[in-house]
Amino acid sequence: MKQGLSLRVSQHLALTPQLQQSIRLLQLSTLELSQEVEQMLDENPFLELTEDRAEREDFGLNASDAPVSEGDRLSESSEIDYATNSVADYAVSTVASGTNEDESTPLSSNDEPSWEGDGTTEMAPDDGEWGVDAKAKANNLDGDDEKDATELARSGESLQSFLHRQALGLRANATDAAALRFLIESLNDDGYVEDPLEDLARSLNPSDEEQLQDLVHHFTVALGLLQSLEPVGVGARDLGECLRLQLSHLLILADENGEDDKVEVLQVALGICRQPMDLLARRDIKRLVQMGVGSDALVREAIALIARLEPKPGRRFVDVERNIIVPDVLVVSIGKAGGIPKFRVQLNPDVMPRLKVHDIYANVLRNHRGGKDGAGHAALQQRLQEARWFIKNIQQRFDTILRVSTAIVERQKNFFTHGELAMRPLVLREIADELGLHESTISRVTTAKYMATPFGTFELKYFFGSGLGTESGGNASSTAVRALIKQFIASESAKKPLSDNQISDMLKEQGIECARRTVAKYREGLKIAPASLRKAL
Repeated sequence: MKQGLSLRVSQHLALTPQLQQSIRLLQLSTLELSQEVEQMLDENPFLELTEDRAEREDFGLNASDAPVSEGDRLSESSEIDYATNSVADYAVSTVASGTNEDESTPLSSNDEPSWEGDGTTEMAPDDGEWGVDAKAKANNLDGDDEKDATELARSGESLQSFLHRQALGLRANATDAAALRFLIESLNDDGYVEDPLEDLARSLNPSDEEQLQDLVHHFTVALGLLQSLEPVGVGARDLGECLRLQLSHLLILADENGEDDKVEVLQVALGICRQPMDLLARRDIKRLVQMGVGSDALVREAIALIARLEPKPGRRFVDVERNIIVPDVLVVSIGKAGGIPKFRVQLNPDVMPRLKVHDIYANVLRNHRGGKDGAGHAALQQRLQEARWFIKNIQQRFDTILRVSTAIVERQKNFFTHGELAMRPLVLREIADELGLHESTISRVTTAKYMATPFGTFELKYFFGSGLGTESGGNASSTAVRALIKQFIASESAKKPLSDNQISDMLKEQGIECARRTVAKYREGLKIAPASLRKAL
């Protein structure tokens, strides 16, 4: 085989460390970004938080495609005027490329990122702080003593502490009291004891079978004590036992008050809860009557009573902080112009980190000329450059979120006026083509990012949906169809609920082609029971 030299031209994708960080920050949720900022503040001495108003660096061209000077800044909000369908005071960002602005050596996606300083120790124009000037309200509570929602959540008492406080008033020996404390700590969020008592006893590593049985005995006694506490039903091992505990409690109260009619219904309800739960779930009244639980009328009344019980006693103690969603974008109605509603789209200042380069450290580095410690000086330059790019990438992240959100509001303007019934079909590609971005970028932006609207707070992905064909040849959004199905079911007769076939026919009357299977799929997605379970007894 003859050897030789040849020249070949090829292309390959090279991601600079800055671009890699920009992509990674873009896909982070608000909570993850906060953790990332805290970690960077701990690791980089050139980065600090500030409460002062910050200037924001521009990243591209304005809407008129005129060059933007270095002193121009992006507006923190963009106003959409539906009378003219134009976006005012908004700069369109250019698409990020793989070229490093500081002429750093490009890296492949497999290389390890390496932040290299540009050799500059002067204060850069973007070394100023970046963020907002005022902290947004974290909730909608009125009054001077306003509290953050997370503080309200943290002030709530947990299920375990509530039970431990009640346990102090019980008369039990030391061993049973210890077993009770162990069971309380073993409860799940719903207030159930998930593990068998023998498994809990084995987890304590008994030395022999006799000690194991002794532990099981103490756990059995402790379980009885636990199930006597509030809320009624706590300590149950399954749904049937939870319902029986609540019914037994109601039966004692009814018996004490001499409510004989109610006692009879409660006894039938207890009999139903001793049967397999699938009979209750299916509301199989005929089968329950055949099993001798009670008469048809009593079984119907008992099932209606059971439906009012609490299947998850610990639900109200669950920490609500995990359910709190802080929106990234706020859409505010600013009135009408010529009868056309106008909205302002702006970033939520409460989620924007207020960052700047530490000017004292940067000035010290600028005045330091290296000397003998050249390696240390280069390392500090690298950390300074890393801080600058981190601020710039966070700014670019929020700019991209704002641009995408603005485009969504423009496309879904009917939703912000009339609600989800007016939602139109929208796919990622439409927004990507409009903004000159890739679909994967739009996907990253719309994942785990939320928008506060006049109709509630929604994930940005909520505004995207496939379309269903209509008789007129157009498309109806699947989100609007779901809302229509929900509306049909909300107005149905309790005695004669609508079947999936009937809902499908009603949609066809509205000009929307939607098969029965699609209706069933949307109904299940809305967590609505089938017609047989929605029927009133």
